Amino acid sequence: YMTRQEAVARTLATLRFFHTSPQGPEPDATGYRGLYYHFLDMQTGRRASQCELSTIDSALLLAGALSAAAYFGEETADEQEIRTLADALYRRADWQWAQNQGATVTHGWTPENGFIKYRWEGYDEALLLYILALGSPTFPLPESSYAAWTSTYRWESCYGYEYLYAGSLFTHQLSHVWIDFRGIQDAFMRGKGIDYFENSRRATYLQQCYAIMNPRKFEGYRECCWGITASEGPGPATLKLNGVQREFYDYVGRGVPYGPDDGTLAPWAVAASLPFAPEIVLEALD
Repeated sequence: YMTRQEAVARTLATLRFFHTSPQGPEPDATGYRGLYYHFLDMQTGRRASQCELSTIDSALLLAGALSAAAYFGEETADEQEIRTLADALYRRADWQWAQNQGATVTHGWTPENGFIKYRWEGYDEALLLYILALGSPTFPLPESSYAAWTSTYRWESCYGYEYLYAGSLFTHQLSHVWIDFRGIQDAFMRGKGIDYFENSRRATYLQQCYAIMNPRKFEGYRECCWGITASEGPGPATLKLNGVQREFYDYVGRGVPYGPDDGTLAPWAVAASLPFAPEIVLEALD
């Protein structure tokens, strides 16, 4: 249990750090252009392991900061400062720079090599990123950027479900931590007659169907045993099991129906599906 004041103190310490930590093009900064590196050294708070300035992880950080600002609404000095800092962090993020003159947003940037060649295209957790960036009071993306992103969507039919494809289950969950998408439709979803919440429900049921079908014949997959997503795994290794040569991975973006699938299930992926399909999630968790 944590008291409100303890939560305020931790939140304030976190936001103060991100607000005052070094921002610049130097390779050992904490961030640049209001965005932050994917990994930070826990002792120094600076960039770790020459990782990238990550647009999606910056979006998740800012969503958390804005959530804290919404929660801590009392008129004490500390809670007012939380709201002020969260707003300042949001305003500082330069999403227009992160486009790098393209239609969509880049995955990130490094001081050594500049912008990463990959962009946020195809449906995934970047739904949250685009919403935050479109709503920025200082560096908003143009509406055309969102249209460019949704133009790369893949609508598919699989195991009897029509849905907006994204392989790893977490991509159907992450943005919903902050936004209740029930009844909210963009142009793409209006055209399909559903919303993103319903799409995640279908993706959850698709996971169960895949486990029942078990196309790769892994032991244990069944109606109440599923949950294929980005996670750690037992590899890298190659083993012959029951006469079948199997390749196992370490961390990889596992997904259905196209894989990769090495028989690794993540219980947290099932639990995180609870809002979308409690009737099958509770059975799987029991």
